[in-house]
Amino acid sequence: MLSFFRVNATLQIVSLLLLLVLIRLPFLLSAPPLLIPELNWMLVGEQMNNGNLLYRDIWDSVSPLSALVYWLLDLTFGRSLLAYHVAGTAVAAFQVFYFNWMMNARDIYPDRNWIPGLIYALFLNMSFDCSTLSPVLLSTTFLLLAFGTIIKQMDRRGATDEVFEVGFYISLAALFYLPSALFILWALMALLLFTGASFRQHSLLIFGFAFPILLTVLYYYLADSLTDLNRNLLSSVFRVRQYDLTDFQTLLASMFLPFAMGTLGLLSLFRQTTRYVNFQQRCQQIMMIWAVTAVVSVALMPFLAPMLFISFVPALAFFASYYFQGIRREWMAELIFLGVFVFTLLILYQGALGLVPNWELGRLSALQVKTSPIDRHIQQQRILVIGEDISAYRNNQAATPYLNWDLAKYDLRNLDNYESVISVYDHFRKDPPSYIIDKESVLKKLFQRAPSLSTMYEKTELEGVYRRKEEAISN
Repeated sequence: MLSFFRVNATLQIVSLLLLLVLIRLPFLLSAPPLLIPELNWMLVGEQMNNGNLLYRDIWDSVSPLSALVYWLLDLTFGRSLLAYHVAGTAVAAFQVFYFNWMMNARDIYPDRNWIPGLIYALFLNMSFDCSTLSPVLLSTTFLLLAFGTIIKQMDRRGATDEVFEVGFYISLAALFYLPSALFILWALMALLLFTGASFRQHSLLIFGFAFPILLTVLYYYLADSLTDLNRNLLSSVFRVRQYDLTDFQTLLASMFLPFAMGTLGLLSLFRQTTRYVNFQQRCQQIMMIWAVTAVVSVALMPFLAPMLFISFVPALAFFASYYFQGIRREWMAELIFLGVFVFTLLILYQGALGLVPNWELGRLSALQVKTSPIDRHIQQQRILVIGEDISAYRNNQAATPYLNWDLAKYDLRNLDNYESVISVYDHFRKDPPSYIIDKESVLKKLFQRAPSLSTMYEKTELEGVYRRKEEAISN
């Protein structure tokens, strides 16, 4: 397979994109398990489609541009898991093409071929959750564009005013996935160390980064929702840990080979420094800083799953390409790559399709939307789930802004505060849920603090489930 992609021709481009689609075709035809993050994104898009404003009427930590994309998907396709995976594959195809085109156009490797794109496509399939349209996938697209612009500056032997674009792309990446804002430090270091940029050009970089963010802040200021933006997005990146992933075996199995190949490629560079020209060595150093920045961003991840490590893929594919192209015996390179290819697809298909029954490796069970007795009794209703597991929303719509439990705690865990009680009461009166599923045992205290709400709901035979009384509905 490597020998085929060693040729730089149109056939290889088409074959690479076709290979990406073929890898994902089995679970595009047979939908993989719905994950809690995917359901959460669908609910955000659905709520926005109902006219609710993100952060003010929807308490969630998803970044604004990602929410805008999910709103467009809901507007066009409704709650369609297939749409998320098809769109994710389209974005992945663009990244694969752009990454390899950039490597060839700037002569970053000694030889022009499509091996970097092949490895990038493979690493994007380290787990089935990487195929969905996640905020990290969307964000990485703009980080790649920023990398391409920086490389173009270096190729010109000096920075130009186009560094504004670098800051602009990173800002858009941050508005898709907030921890990506750390990459502004990566860009500053790259310009400072490798381009000889002036103070004016560094200022342009910062301005390009600040411009879209300031526009977003201005929008929420005019909507009188600046406090909501700060609480639900800006501050949440340091405290929201919404999902408890206990399946570390899946995480390690999915990421082991990409990280191993990337590390071997990085180590191989230290043995072959004389083979590369100064420009190529600077590109390698810039990508090393990228990798360090991605490692730092792990501390800001809202949960741990392979999809959140997509920002590592450009660096891992970059260095792994050096490893495979540096192996002198082509048959050995082919054999090693075939082993990596087969093992990666094994994890991918086991996770998406469950090829081996009762084998949980790759399944991301802790992140899957689970079935419960509630699903048989409550469907097509406006409900409120108080707790981290939002699986009950699968066949229902969300009522009140309290979608993200970590953010809802600001009100629902603070019922000794008069303002919090008033806030909860107002949200309930404005958008009363037909059912409340209380997994955190907060309703008893809420009903004590707001007796008028207690008259609206009655306990059902299901544990922790409250139903709105018929007389309350008629009123």
